[in-house]
Amino acid sequence: MTNASSSPAIDPTRLWASLTEISRFGATVRGGLDRLALGDHDRAARDYLVAQARHHGYDVIVDALGNIFITRAGARPDLTPVLLGSHLDSQPSGGRFDGTYGVIAGLEVLRALDDADVTTLRPVVLANWTNEEGARFSPSMLGSAVYAGRHDAGAALARSDADGATIGAELARIGYAGTGAGPARVHRSLELHIEQGPVLEDRGLDIGVVTGVYGIHWLDVVVRGRSGHAGTTPAGSRQDALVAASRIVLAVDELTAAEPELRATTGEVRVWPNSRNAIPGEVRLALDLRHPAEETLARVERALSEQVAEIAARSGVTATVTPVLSQPPTQFDGGTVALVREVAAERGYSATDLVSGAGHDSVHLAHVTRAGMIFIPCVGGVSHREDEDIRPEWALTGADVLLHATVRAAAEES
Repeated sequence: MTNASSSPAIDPTRLWASLTEISRFGATVRGGLDRLALGDHDRAARDYLVAQARHHGYDVIVDALGNIFITRAGARPDLTPVLLGSHLDSQPSGGRFDGTYGVIAGLEVLRALDDADVTTLRPVVLANWTNEEGARFSPSMLGSAVYAGRHDAGAALARSDADGATIGAELARIGYAGTGAGPARVHRSLELHIEQGPVLEDRGLDIGVVTGVYGIHWLDVVVRGRSGHAGTTPAGSRQDALVAASRIVLAVDELTAAEPELRATTGEVRVWPNSRNAIPGEVRLALDLRHPAEETLARVERALSEQVAEIAARSGVTATVTPVLSQPPTQFDGGTVALVREVAAERGYSATDLVSGAGHDSVHLAHVTRAGMIFIPCVGGVSHREDEDIRPEWALTGADVLLHATVRAAAEES
């Protein structure tokens, strides 16, 4: 049951102003964002969020991983809360709305409930998860993984960046090494996010009802040949690791011909000695494979490993394939998915079911609560780039669905 003096509504001006304001922290000259986890810009964005929360009288707790939990009280504090939120960290040359939109829209939901003098039955908690992107510290989605019991807290705090700085030390440096704890149990979780793909915009749809998330397999491939002088080594005597690695890159790209739902990417290439006049002696490739079916991912991984071995033998080099991540596909809670679908229809928005090709904190939350996600379009389907963009009316639509889904979820007695 929800008591209110009026129906709650998102303030579109306040929502967009808050998105604009928080985008100052880590802004790039090209209009994007460089707000790596636990850097100074991340600290500034966190400080802004906490200041806003305290201004409105919400309770703020920070846990050992720096996850921030902002609580708006409900009539029954003994009941488990509804959990909202996303992340404030970004890619090194990322966009202003990936993650940040979900956090600020969640804040706006709390403020809209205040404006309408709504007392929800259940508390509503807004979370900012630490290190979702994984751009500075590996693995990604680390804060939510620890919260959900899927990663050891001590091991997470010991993770280091390329310069040797650990998560624990950086949390202490920026003042977010907390001693509190997030909610022990959660009734439902709702994460609002930009789609990061072109489907909604291309089809002219308002809302994506996210039913699950693609599984992800990461592989490291190391190709070893023999370095030599670029001018004095004849073609027949070469063991060029980069030539062989290039054939592997093409093989990865060609995997999608037989599997249209497969996403196969060579995201990183490192070459040694990386000199213009030296034959490459070693190349390291970072591969990303994604598909909604785990059995397909496993089969593709086996087939690719066989192709790598064949290419290496044909090219006169050696190659190793090492799995570094195996994240199975996630299916979100049917009741939460139905809730989002119903609210979108009731509010008059066009919607479609989507499976997310990108990983999100909700992947881990799905193991401990009834999780769901809401997508809005992004211009051109662009994300993880400085020209990532959304329209104010899209921001309003998503926040409106989040608000009314939250009201419904927070009124549930069981």
